[in-house]
Amino acid sequence: MFTFILNLLSITTPINYFFGFCALILCIFSYFYTYSVSMLLTIITQYSRKLAKVFGKSSGSSGKLKVIFHDFPGGAEGFELMLRFCYNNGNAELNPSNLLLARCGAEYMEMNESVKSGSNLCDQTEKLLRGIGYWSWSEILTALKQCQSLLVEDSSVMVERCLEAVVGRLVLASEASPCPSSCSNDSSGVRFSCDSKSTESIKTSFARSTWWFEDLLFLTPPMVFVLVKAMLSSKLDHHVISRFLLFYQKAKFTAAATDEKCKIIEMVIDMHYEMDQSSVSVKTLFGIVRVTLCLNISKSCRNKLEIMIGSQLDQVTLDNLLVPSPYGINYLYDVNLVLRFLKAFLRHGNGAAAPLRMRKVANLIDLYIAEIAPDPCLKTSKFLALATALPDSARDSCDELYHAMDMYLEVHTQLSQEERIKICCGLNYEKLSPQACLHLSKNTNFPSKSSVQALVSQQSKLKNLLQATTPISTPYSDSSCGSAQKKEKDNEQVVLYASNFDIPPDNEKLKAHLQGMQWRVMELEKICRKMQTQMAKMAKSKASNSYGKSLPKLCS
Repeated sequence: MFTFILNLLSITTPINYFFGFCALILCIFSYFYTYSVSMLLTIITQYSRKLAKVFGKSSGSSGKLKVIFHDFPGGAEGFELMLRFCYNNGNAELNPSNLLLARCGAEYMEMNESVKSGSNLCDQTEKLLRGIGYWSWSEILTALKQCQSLLVEDSSVMVERCLEAVVGRLVLASEASPCPSSCSNDSSGVRFSCDSKSTESIKTSFARSTWWFEDLLFLTPPMVFVLVKAMLSSKLDHHVISRFLLFYQKAKFTAAATDEKCKIIEMVIDMHYEMDQSSVSVKTLFGIVRVTLCLNISKSCRNKLEIMIGSQLDQVTLDNLLVPSPYGINYLYDVNLVLRFLKAFLRHGNGAAAPLRMRKVANLIDLYIAEIAPDPCLKTSKFLALATALPDSARDSCDELYHAMDMYLEVHTQLSQEERIKICCGLNYEKLSPQACLHLSKNTNFPSKSSVQALVSQQSKLKNLLQATTPISTPYSDSSCGSAQKKEKDNEQVVLYASNFDIPPDNEKLKAHLQGMQWRVMELEKICRKMQTQMAKMAKSKASNSYGKSLPKLCS
């Protein structure tokens, strides 16, 4: 090479002088470049076991060696940080903003062996990470942001440490003060601060327990999932966690795509499912339900949400249940959703106070049935499924259910006789009041068989009531008790049973029979009321008797 340059310089033409000079510069540059690369490799291989192994294997091979790192963590910025460490004799200016870059680069290049000049890069990053308790609040958030931006496997340990530091800081803040001061210390000497936000702005923007909500909005749903898991393990207040999740969901939804919205709301549901259900209000759960109406979330998340609501169905109001039907269904309200709530309640909602809770749910469902009954698109099968979903013991009275059925039959005039009879099978006539029975007997919307069953059940109920109030003969019975007993016996003979009736085919005769039965029911009611009044007087007079004996319970 040098001989060729000297030959060019020996020719005295100006152009040859120029080319010779350029060739000399290139030669010098190539020499120093080769030397610098050689020096660079020598320096790096002192700290990097990975490069040492690569160049050790290629030492005997001829030709040039080319090493390409396609997946170096942090890209050029991370590689530059690693080089600065090597050129600075194993010293690096590490801080929370570049710790993850240095950590991931050190792990990738296997810079974990001891060197003469000092500790290796892995040890130095670990030492700084162990002091995370002394970092400020803003420094922890900066490190978390870098963990999210890199998205490398080596960051999992650091992510875990940073999230633990966040949770620990929040626990300390909840125990000591709503927001720790800029450079305060706890009893263990750990310094923490809220450098990123002033105390005054936090007090004016959020309640004391929620000062950190806005600071953590940069987290992705998977990071929030891990964070909330750590919060639950650290026994942080579940009410506060629930408020944070709803705040996060609302803030993220403004600019999120549909797929991202699904991921966010699924994370919110999963985390609420892990909480103590007493800390999650029904209002909150139905707010989540309405958010999911336009989203195609997973079936497992929907099941969790329905189970949470179903287990608290006795605390639900009618307005909560009036959820519009999904797209493609003609019903005005989502009846299938309410049926799933009922199924979840019957499976998960029974406890020590089951009878009382069952009655509350029955009253709620009766109101809901009355609300949806006028819907002309509501199928008979859905209406009957709601009416019979709860056991008969859940209702003390079936009057509300009867009125809902009456409304449904009045709207759905096209129903066949068989369908009307099927609907009436969901009604317990024994639990109808006399007024409801009287109304049913005149109601043309119901089949005639239902009218007869209602009156028969009413007569049977009155007969049992009369028998229960019949005074037992005692040495202290007076003439009024005897006359009442005789009066009851005389009136008992007018009771007719529909089972003994031969219902005439003529509608006029059937109407006459029904009117006669109504009259007898009303007469028996009057007799029963008079007897109860007489029994009350007898009980009062016998209580003051000198013998000090009380009346039997059947006469009281």
